[in-house]
Amino acid sequence: MKKGLFLILVSVVFSCASKKDIYLFTSFREPATDGLYLAYSEDGFYWEDLKGPYLKPEAGASKIMRDPSIAKGKDGVYHMVWTTDWKGGDGFGYASSKDMIHWSEQQYIPVMAHEPEVVNVWAPEIFYDDVEDRYIIIWASTIPFRFEKGIEEEKNNHRMYYVTTKDFKTFSDTKLFLDPGFSVIDCVIVKRGQDDYALIIKDNTRPNRNLKVAFGKTPLGPFENVSEPYSGYLSEGPTVLKQNGKYIIYYDNYGEKNYKAVQTSDFKTFEDISAQIRLPEGHKHGTITTISKSVLKSLIEKSKTIND
Repeated sequence: MKKGLFLILVSVVFSCASKKDIYLFTSFREPATDGLYLAYSEDGFYWEDLKGPYLKPEAGASKIMRDPSIAKGKDGVYHMVWTTDWKGGDGFGYASSKDMIHWSEQQYIPVMAHEPEVVNVWAPEIFYDDVEDRYIIIWASTIPFRFEKGIEEEKNNHRMYYVTTKDFKTFSDTKLFLDPGFSVIDCVIVKRGQDDYALIIKDNTRPNRNLKVAFGKTPLGPFENVSEPYSGYLSEGPTVLKQNGKYIIYYDNYGEKNYKAVQTSDFKTFEDISAQIRLPEGHKHGTITTISKSVLKSLIEKSKTIND
């Protein structure tokens, strides 16, 4: 190979590598009053702590941030929603950012204000629907005596609800998203292909409290054929990373106070890869997105100014 051509190829390879996106994991720390914490990874397995907080919660009565969920739109803007109240809230928090450092004014979105008996709004999860160019936000709420009680207490009998929005200024009416016949929280929508979606769910009934998956043809379902559990007792807060044709599902294994992960290509068989991952101490329920190397550079510089 001629020297000139070799140098061109090296330059192209380096240029492509330098543009490779980095994985970013949102998180919070107990007792959830500090706000947004972050971690990053180049390979999707080993996560480096970027510390925090990057956004101190101001929305909601309790002024907490739990379960920060983030999605990047086609305009490159990151949109984030989070749990603002453990009990008593009727909405969730929202803010946006282009660089994860400078954030818009926080908003409180009262999506369940029309339900005076609502107990909570938990773990809002944001999904960008590229087919309809809209954002779908799903969350778990309990409305006592609304659904068949089963084995749950009336104030712990959750179902999933949703709204859609294109601009985070106007929202659709709140509608029921999922009623699988049992208490369910912490759902995550995964697009696998055209007219092919998976929904990761937490069966929140007392004997189970583990993760399962259901399937649908649209991001709004209906989701059916709920699987057997693929995680152990007392696990929640799933998020998904797609890599090399496979999906890595991270989840908070809170019963044992650690994080675990499984890998799957078909959402039918799952391989435990927990021994291959590493997360910062104290990492809690969040979601994974991607950032550019320039954004990462700014975050690393910012993290140096944050005390441990």
